[in-house]
Amino acid sequence: MAEQTQTQKQAPAAKAGGLNRILNVIEVVGNKLPDPAILFALLLGVVWLTSWAMSGMVFTEVDPRSGQAIQVKNLLAPAALTDFTSRMVNTFVTFPPLGVVLVAMLGLGVAEYTGFINAGLRKILSVTPRLMLTPVLVAVGVLSHIAVDAGYVLVIPLGAVIFYAAGRHPLAGIAAAFFGVSGGFSATFFLPSSLDPLLSGLTQVAARLSSDPAAASIVINPLNNYYFTTASLFLVVLVGWFLTDKLIEPRLKATAIDADPAGLPKMDDLQPNEHRGLRWAGIAMVASLLLLVLSIAPEGSAWRAPGTGEITHSTAPLMQSIVPLIFIFFLIPGVVYGYVAGTAKNHRDIVKGMSHAMSGMGYYIVMAFFCALFIFSFGQSNLGALIAIKGALWLKEMAFPMGVTLAGIVFLTATVNLFVGSASAKWALIGSVMVPMLMELGVSPDFTQAAYRVGDSSTNIITPLLPYFPLIIVFCRKYVQTTGIGTLIALMLPYSIAMLVLWTSFLLGFWALDIPLGIGSTYTYPAAS
Repeated sequence: MAEQTQTQKQAPAAKAGGLNRILNVIEVVGNKLPDPAILFALLLGVVWLTSWAMSGMVFTEVDPRSGQAIQVKNLLAPAALTDFTSRMVNTFVTFPPLGVVLVAMLGLGVAEYTGFINAGLRKILSVTPRLMLTPVLVAVGVLSHIAVDAGYVLVIPLGAVIFYAAGRHPLAGIAAAFFGVSGGFSATFFLPSSLDPLLSGLTQVAARLSSDPAAASIVINPLNNYYFTTASLFLVVLVGWFLTDKLIEPRLKATAIDADPAGLPKMDDLQPNEHRGLRWAGIAMVASLLLLVLSIAPEGSAWRAPGTGEITHSTAPLMQSIVPLIFIFFLIPGVVYGYVAGTAKNHRDIVKGMSHAMSGMGYYIVMAFFCALFIFSFGQSNLGALIAIKGALWLKEMAFPMGVTLAGIVFLTATVNLFVGSASAKWALIGSVMVPMLMELGVSPDFTQAAYRVGDSSTNIITPLLPYFPLIIVFCRKYVQTTGIGTLIALMLPYSIAMLVLWTSFLLGFWALDIPLGIGSTYTYPAAS
């Protein structure tokens, strides 16, 4: 392993092609920005000042959430400032990624500390062809959508470990996994995700705003984009495979791994005690999974959504318990492995593993604090809503040909995504304008929603306003301590541009060939009388 690390540190610089030079400039400029925590604090100040400057302006655009003309809220007003300070603690502790990350990391910390993850990955790598690591990692990232946000805290850090243990650059593993988890957010791995019913519900509400009397009773199937998103899996995997192996990893040859070698994964042969530990940990994991499946199977299971009995619905306790289940499913085999392999002697070692995991989260917690406050204030100001609505109305006024309009929705969504991170919030704003507008032009709500999903996914990986973006930087710094915002954006920008172009073309190809988008979906809608 020492030889491997030395080789990675002394690897020759990548060839300086035109694209590499552009990415290098982006990386250098981006890394000259302040530390991410301070950057979010500065952006918070910018939002306050902008909201103050624009609060007196009158806008004619209607906010679909209230039905009234949108108004920018002055965050420097005394009432707004006292509201901000009184809610500061709650804003931080209820910041969605914070609990997800910390709870999942407790279980992962035990599994990592006892050696279960390291031994398991070494076992997997011993039977997995090196050539297939990238596509498998991207596909697993897409599959993680079934478990809501689990991929961010599980798949992405493991991507770095897998690549490093295989003698490849860990940042390339992070990039491939991040692309699958976030860039391929609207792709599905043959199973519906929690995003499907969420978006279709908002689409149905927007469609009923149409002037067509028949639209008042329109029903949108939650799987209305299922065929398209499933087929998109193959596009996402192929793009991720090609860019990671042919562009991203060669460029990273110039990036030295400067982390402490003692804390990095090793690829030594498994010892007898490790084999025994893996065997019993595997049995424990399978038994835990079997118990979960048996408890889900009955129609009246408490894991199912009330009323509907579905297990994939967002209201189902199962879907709301994904992170605690990750904690349990890594804690149990981690503990079993530790005791059998002899890497954990007593319960104090288990607690030590959890504490060790939390000690590495200090920097993330600081960034999460300022990120949470910024996102809260930006939402309160209505600036993001104003940007989204103005963009949608501009697209309507341009009256482009249909193919251009659909591509415009993709790029409008991709742009708004840089300012409004929540997929549901963006669609609630944009959809309420675009869905009824395009229904007037004969375009179905299903088709409009598909265009939105392409744009929403494509720029997730390059926006610092993504709540998990600071966490990805923390993962990168475990291997390359100088990683900054510029490093990550330069790493992910080729994926983003490629998917914007190729995924949009893929959608328009579906339309041109009249391939069904999903269950109960169409491309056209009868024009309003």
